[in-house]
Amino acid sequence: MGGIGIWQIVLILAIVLILFGAGKLPRVMGDVAKGVKSFKAGLKEDPEEEGVKEVQKSAEVDISPDPSEQATEAAPVSSANENKEASKG
Repeated sequence: MGGIGIWQIVLILAIVLILFGAGKLPRVMGDVAKGVKSFKAGLKEDPEEEGVKEVQKSAEVDISPDPSEQATEAAPVSSANENKEASKG
């Protein structure tokens, strides 16, 4: 009752044959086969491997701060504290 029978498959094939014609049918089926093949290849790829590769790439990046940047970052913080003390007094 809930499955697809042989007559439904024959009807679907007849409609496809009418829509695409006998000349285009092999090309369409070839495109479908390529799509299925690439889909299966995509399923075989391990998403965890991609995550590991991204982490390795980010680990290779030099994240040490430049000494000149440290000096410029410290200056505004100290001047902000001085401004607060000056406004209080």
